[in-house]
Amino acid sequence: MSQRRLPQAPAYWYDGSVPPLSARMLSALYASVTALRRKAYARGWLRSRKAGAPVVVVGNITAGGTGKTPLVIALVARLRAQGWTPGVASRGHGREDEAAPRWVDADSVAAQVGDEPLLIARASGAKVRVDRDRVAAARALVAAGCDVVVCDDGLQHYRLARDVEIEVQDARRRYGNGRLLPAGPLREPVERAADCEFRVLNLGVAGEGEAQRESGFGEWPMRLQVAAARPLRGGRAQPLSAFAGQRVHAVAGIGDPERFFAMLREAGIAVVPHAFPDHHAYTPGDFAFGSKLPILMTEKDAVKCAAFVEAQAYTVPVDAQLPEAFWIALLDRLPARLR
Repeated sequence: MSQRRLPQAPAYWYDGSVPPLSARMLSALYASVTALRRKAYARGWLRSRKAGAPVVVVGNITAGGTGKTPLVIALVARLRAQGWTPGVASRGHGREDEAAPRWVDADSVAAQVGDEPLLIARASGAKVRVDRDRVAAARALVAAGCDVVVCDDGLQHYRLARDVEIEVQDARRRYGNGRLLPAGPLREPVERAADCEFRVLNLGVAGEGEAQRESGFGEWPMRLQVAAARPLRGGRAQPLSAFAGQRVHAVAGIGDPERFFAMLREAGIAVVPHAFPDHHAYTPGDFAFGSKLPILMTEKDAVKCAAFVEAQAYTVPVDAQLPEAFWIALLDRLPARLR
């Protein structure tokens, strides 16, 4: 069985063990720097810049994946259905030249624009702009005709003024040991979440061993609904149940690969897991598994692999499902004069 060791979350972030002294010392330094930065914006020493249109920021206060991308796609679809013209601003983590601003469309190359922005562009059809400077990205979208900007993973980018903040949290991991980086997974103190207008709890796929997890007071539950597995080389989609009882190679280069593997196991699929680092740049050699089995992978991975994977490779899309009351409350937060 293939299992990659990932240079990602240390075990002590989530298993209750005490972080090394060096990590705790660096964490204290990190806390001082982030506190000073927040204070600088709160006191007006540093200024936030407006985009020229309402801005909705979707992010998290922990490192690693929490399910932001499906929520961004669902948010774009809902805004469009309500008559808005949304655009998405993103940094485009993992792309070759992160200093170069780029427009992203369905024909873009993941290595140049980033895997998540490309997935969002293909799934939503919205204008997507990648730029390290989120203010510049947001203003470019407004200049291109967007009347609302969704900022993907920009909760800590205080330079961009925002109208609504949405924090996304993983129900299984929560805030880990509650410590700041690198002693724990937190980018900012837990108290920062209270400043967000909306706190979304990603409960995962129904039946994914997460059924006992429920959202708490002030949290909005988000479920991920699995669509049919789609062949990367074209052809008819198949329900995930079609793979039940079979062995498959499961590929995930996301923040929490185990969530994807657990979802497949819950569907009765015998998983041979292949976990890669988040934003991994795949090569054909990564798929030299030594056995001819169907390959199932996340959408985020599929946008980087379609050109060279085998015919038996499938992507497993997921759709974010939230209560109707969440959408009503969110839309109510946007400026009425622009509706």
